Amino acid sequence: MSSIKKQAVSGVIWTFLQQFSVQIINFGVQIILARLLMPEDFGLIAMITVFISIGQTLMDSGMTSSIIRMKRPDQLDYSTVFVTNFIISIGIYLLVFLSAPFVAQFYEQSLLKDLLRVFALTFVIRAFVAVHVAKLTKEMNFKTQMKLQVPSTIVGAIVGVIMAYSGFGVWSLVWLNLTQTIVFTVQNWIFIPWRPSFVFNKRKFRYHFNFGYKLTLSGLLDTLYRNIYTIVIGKAFNPILVGYFNQAETMRLFPVQQLSSVMGKVTYPLFSNIDNDASLKRVYKISMKLQFLVVVPMMMLLILVGHELFLFLFGEKWLPAVSYFQILSIASIMIPLSAYNLNILKVKGRSDILLRLEIIKKTLGFLAVFLAVPFGMMTLVISYLIVSILNTFINMIFSGRLINYFLLEQIKDCGRIYITGILTFGILYFFKNYILNVINNTFIILSLIGIGFFVIYFILIYLFEKEMISVIKNIRK
Repeated sequence: MSSIKKQAVSGVIWTFLQQFSVQIINFGVQIILARLLMPEDFGLIAMITVFISIGQTLMDSGMTSSIIRMKRPDQLDYSTVFVTNFIISIGIYLLVFLSAPFVAQFYEQSLLKDLLRVFALTFVIRAFVAVHVAKLTKEMNFKTQMKLQVPSTIVGAIVGVIMAYSGFGVWSLVWLNLTQTIVFTVQNWIFIPWRPSFVFNKRKFRYHFNFGYKLTLSGLLDTLYRNIYTIVIGKAFNPILVGYFNQAETMRLFPVQQLSSVMGKVTYPLFSNIDNDASLKRVYKISMKLQFLVVVPMMMLLILVGHELFLFLFGEKWLPAVSYFQILSIASIMIPLSAYNLNILKVKGRSDILLRLEIIKKTLGFLAVFLAVPFGMMTLVISYLIVSILNTFINMIFSGRLINYFLLEQIKDCGRIYITGILTFGILYFFKNYILNVINNTFIILSLIGIGFFVIYFILIYLFEKEMISVIKNIRK
């Protein structure tokens, strides 16, 4: 097995373990907090998340991505990016601090002022650790990242649950995130030997900034778009609906985003080490199909059992979120295709194309939001699905051209997997109706449908996707 292949396989394993461990903990905490807190508590946090995300994006300025992409970054590269991140994070925090009263006034929720000022400390703290994480990622040292992330998640979870149980309400969500960030940062400085030199090199700054600022602008557009629904719902409706939408969004992203994040985190440095376009296309194609092979049945199953799942995990007070969850879950199936295609643009150094595409896609998205909001909440959610599908096709068209992997070929490669998922969904839909008539226990219903779904799905995959079966066998060897 080649060195790159060994690194990739090891990276996937350790990153998956990290993501799986962290998200299982977070998921368990989410269930507990959803029963202890009210939907509007989650809604209030969701309403300020956009400002935290913007601050994080501006703090990094895309420069850590530039380091990961660079063949041989040195101490001067790392230190310059560290100093830049720290200075920018302080400036952005001051701006958020001063803007907090206006945010509270915009939403007509006075509590948001203090919530935002405290929560925003997270991206200042992350400035101290962004380069550490980038260095470990560049070295594909995901094992260490896992060892540092899991304890941070556990400590933060304990703090959040204790505060929620003690009656601190929405503040328990703030301190859960803040505690996780602090513990993770402290651990990095204790256990990672790298230290910044506290020097700033203008030449290095220009090199990383010229690549990173386009990613930053793209990231800002993406952040604004991903949060525009929360902003609009919070302003046009109320925090309770924001809470329902946020819970639906969190649940539908939980399975697919973890896998997508794992593969994206590993394949970005992996793709960067491949110089030949033909080889890049081959590795990209296999990676994409493998992820699609898992994502399709996962999301189809969640759509099928959405009502029973929310009732079992969160209780009746969260059932209004089910319809939003089912629609948004269809959009989740497209996430791997979008993410992989964007990674190709980064690897090829075409952040200029990435920026132009983001402008086009987000313009369509913003237009869809403002056209849909007068027609109510459900129309707004459906518009999200339509725009997600259009965005995926745009990414596939422009990124595929760089490695001669065109739209129709990508659709053909993933089409059979998608059709297999739909067939399985159809079979289990009728099976579910029968089960509901004879069984009352929600856990048993979920278990039977889940087992039946994956058994039928993988039988169909074995019959109609023999190429992927061969790929999986080769990977195991």
